[in-house]
Amino acid sequence: MSKAQEWWTAPTQSESGRLIMVTGLKTVDEFRDNPRFNIRVEITWRYDGDETGMPDVDTSTLMERVQDALVAAFHKDPVAVLTGIFTGDDERNWIFYTLSTHIFGKKLNQALAEFPQLPISIYCENDPGWDAYDEMSEAEIKLD
Repeated sequence: MSKAQEWWTAPTQSESGRLIMVTGLKTVDEFRDNPRFNIRVEITWRYDGDETGMPDVDTSTLMERVQDALVAAFHKDPVAVLTGIFTGDDERNWIFYTLSTHIFGKKLNQALAEFPQLPISIYCENDPGWDAYDEMSEAEIKLD
């Protein structure tokens, strides 16, 4: 898992017309080609955004620290991969694909142990075809 990660970022809109910045991982083939990585996990952090729906500086800084901890944990033990980040409309969503919700939860708790209790919720679904990833990637295609 030594490939450098390449990301893209594109603006989109929420259903209410507010800006959402979508960031997606381009280099997913080694995970996508492994049929065990078939569970999509979405971690949602709702916040009180500014008038545009974006987080304030303190919240954004804490979110970046949390994201760095998550990326480091799953880089060290690649049982999940961060594939997408959505920020805007008063929430941030981190999208992972994993091979086990049990192991993912254990690694998540370890990664977040240094932080105070965070206002996050977690949703999981089976997505063996990576359909949600393909839908997210349409935002990158619109940039071309």
